[in-house]
Amino acid sequence: MTHFATKATERRILVWLIWFMALLVFGQPADWAGYQPDNPGPLLGVVTYDPKAGPLFPWQARYRWKKWALAKYRAWRRAYRRAQRAGQLAQVVEWLTVGQVRYQVGALPVLYALLETLQVRQIINRHCPSQAEVDHGTVALVVVLNRLLFPLPLYQVADWVGQTVLGAVLGVPATKFNDDRLGRSLDALYPHLETIWLEVVEMGLLKADIDLTVIFYDLTAFVAQGRYPDSKVIDFGFAHNTPSNKRKFKTGLNVTADGHLPWLYQLWSGRTADQATVQSNMNNLAGWLQGHGYPLQETLVIGDRAMLSDEIALSYDQHQLRYLAGLRCLKTDHKELVNHYSEAELLAYPLMSGQNPQYWGRGCTVPFSHKGQTVTHKGLVILAGPIRDQLRHSRQTQLQALAQELAQVKADIGQPRLRTLKAVQRRANARCQASPVGQLMSATAYHSQTGQLDLRWQIDTYALWQAEQKDGRYLLVSNDWSLSHQQMFQLYRNKDGVEKRFHICKSDLQVSPVYLHQDRRIASMLMLNMVALLTYSLLERQIRKQGLQLTTRQLIKRLQHLSLIETHCLDGSCLRRLTPLDPALLPLLELVALALADLFQATPRSRLALLPAATPTPVPAYLPRAG
Repeated sequence: MTHFATKATERRILVWLIWFMALLVFGQPADWAGYQPDNPGPLLGVVTYDPKAGPLFPWQARYRWKKWALAKYRAWRRAYRRAQRAGQLAQVVEWLTVGQVRYQVGALPVLYALLETLQVRQIINRHCPSQAEVDHGTVALVVVLNRLLFPLPLYQVADWVGQTVLGAVLGVPATKFNDDRLGRSLDALYPHLETIWLEVVEMGLLKADIDLTVIFYDLTAFVAQGRYPDSKVIDFGFAHNTPSNKRKFKTGLNVTADGHLPWLYQLWSGRTADQATVQSNMNNLAGWLQGHGYPLQETLVIGDRAMLSDEIALSYDQHQLRYLAGLRCLKTDHKELVNHYSEAELLAYPLMSGQNPQYWGRGCTVPFSHKGQTVTHKGLVILAGPIRDQLRHSRQTQLQALAQELAQVKADIGQPRLRTLKAVQRRANARCQASPVGQLMSATAYHSQTGQLDLRWQIDTYALWQAEQKDGRYLLVSNDWSLSHQQMFQLYRNKDGVEKRFHICKSDLQVSPVYLHQDRRIASMLMLNMVALLTYSLLERQIRKQGLQLTTRQLIKRLQHLSLIETHCLDGSCLRRLTPLDPALLPLLELVALALADLFQATPRSRLALLPAATPTPVPAYLPRAG
């Protein structure tokens, strides 16, 4: 501290001395009138001005800098006056304004127009008439828009409506959409779910002219939160990609290959097996197609390998439906078909063009027998290169891990509990049994020539070869003998369309987890989510027909910043204006408008008329079913 104080004092003294010397120099009087230098020359270090040499700054004219400075000053003065007038105007507007509210617009106009084109509100009101201030169709419309834009629990939907332009568009206060009102609408929808859904989905299929020749069918499970002691739908059960210790319900869904639009669906108990739903789905498909004048032989149903058995294969023939599915080879003759060809024989028949096809296949015939009936369908044994390489790499990693564990057992010989031949062998056998590749490794404990206890192990090369021959193989079966091997392979690969729809349900629409505790409300909410999925898929199909490679979610994100500012004045008037729109969005909106115009102007030409409002609803198809 002393050093810093001394240093600061010295600095202050130095500054005062410099100022003193400057005052002494400039304060001395001098008479320069008679001064004549002997050798007038330029003063070094001093800038002088010679009138004969021109202006001091030769790159600029003598008077140009004045004009430039005057122009800058005038421009600044104009900007200042404009800002001053704008501030005064803003002050006047503030005096005359009661309040200002900002409402979200986003993609609401696009989705609202599409739902109106599908006549969702009109169809629901026709089947569920109401004398209330807010009809059930409007409530359903709001719930569907919420699922598409910003999924929330029912008790938060009213708050979301208050932040959007929906209240002004519908002419209904946001407080009318409370959770009690939404729950009553779900109860009112329940008896008419199938009729409502069939009319809505038929409107979409006919307006968009959807091709129904190829249909994908699959099941998924939605997790439910809470206890459901009296539920016939929510139950424990096995389902891929869902925890086994969580209650769930399952949904079987048919998706069109054209645009991946959701079509017929069913609600099932969480304990229902996948194969138990296939024949019921056949009945629904055959009934709808026959009722609408579609030949059954023109529709091909593509399913997963968990959805085919001897009984199901015979049922497809009885329903006169074509099918293509993978087969889980549980019977001995089916296992022999998969392993009938060697890898070299399969590699001679690629299923893809190019120098590196990655997939190969050979044809075969697959027999099915059930209750004394026997049929033979077309089969295709496929060798998938990526799956084969992945399985072999994983097996090698597991073998190396098992070898390290056995090496550790060998290193521990002589320690307590590992001092006898029997103990070492038992420990080695335990390590092999715990490994998924233990059957490919043989470990033997023995005494060496010196009498020491030792352990050796080796890979069973023949068993490893047998295991590698099965890697990447699976069997496809179809009752359509006109399909080529390449067509069977390509169609089966495209079945991920229904899986993508399930992903949208669980991620974008957030169907799961479910918090509703009544089966009827769960079924009604599922139907509204299916309407949202239909809207999502149909919009995506239409904008891609216009050349836009966008998903509906990407379109919603691009429009999410669009909002409406509403200004209320003292005289009771209201001024509404949109926030400035990004010019880059104008071409996008024009193409979206063209896509919606195609649907709006299309006249649905059904082979049969839509179901009238008085038609009784066949409940079993879409309402809750136990497994």
